[in-house]
Amino acid sequence: MTDSSAPRVTRLLPDAVHQAVRPGTAVVRLETTHERQGVLDGAWWPRSRDIAAELPNLVSALTEYLGPITRVGLDAGAWEGLPTRMTIDDRVVHIDSFAAGDNTVLITRGEQDLFSLLVVPSHATPDAARAAMAEAVRAGSGTRAERILLDTGSA
Repeated sequence: MTDSSAPRVTRLLPDAVHQAVRPGTAVVRLETTHERQGVLDGAWWPRSRDIAAELPNLVSALTEYLGPITRVGLDAGAWEGLPTRMTIDDRVVHIDSFAAGDNTVLITRGEQDLFSLLVVPSHATPDAARAAMAEAVRAGSGTRAERILLDTGSA
C-alpha cells in the first residue's frame, strides 16, 4: 500500500536546460535544502512580472514533480499586485512577500521542504537565460542568484 500523502517525484529536469529555453521555462534540480546558504535548487524564467499570470504555471509544473506546494515566497518589489494567497489547481497556495531583492522565489512543499529558485528577468535573452539556468542547477554550486545574473548578462 502506498502513502498517498508522499510527494511524487517522477523525473528530474536538469537536462531540460540544454534544450531551447523560452520565457515561462522552469528548470529544477530536486534536492531539498533546509538551510538557505546561497544554494539554488533550480531556476524560473517568467514571461512577465504579472504574478497572477505567471505563478499558476510554475506551481502546476512543480506540483507534478514535488507534490503539493503550500507556500511561495516572492520579492515584493519584483512583482505586480502580490496577493496573500492564490487558488491554483483547486489548492490554496499562500504567498509571502519580502523585500530582499535577491532574485529568488522560495517554494515550500509540506511544512519543511524548501526549494530556492533563481528568477531570471523576463527581459533576458535566451542565451543569457540558458546560461543562468544552467549555473543555477549545477551540482554543488554555491553561487548566489545576483552573481549568476550578473555573470551571465541576465540582470
